[in-house]
Amino acid sequence: MQGNGLNGREVLIEFHSIGSLVKVTAMDTATLTEISIQGSASSSELTLKTAALRRLEYVLQKNGVLIKS
Repeated sequence: MQGNGLNGREVLIEFHSIGSLVKVTAMDTATLTEISIQGSASSSELTLKTAALRRLEYVLQKNGVLIKS
């Protein structure tokens, strides 16, 4: 994704359907930082992936791993 602080970082993303929801987990492999979000099963994979990556970036910035740009 262009324009975010995760460029060049390895991130694992997992989608798990739970009824009408999808749980999306994203993990930064360098720091082993992991976040989870939930979204509607009708949402696109791109929308859910983008939201998860934005949350992961926020958490990494909050923990001082990434510097806000």
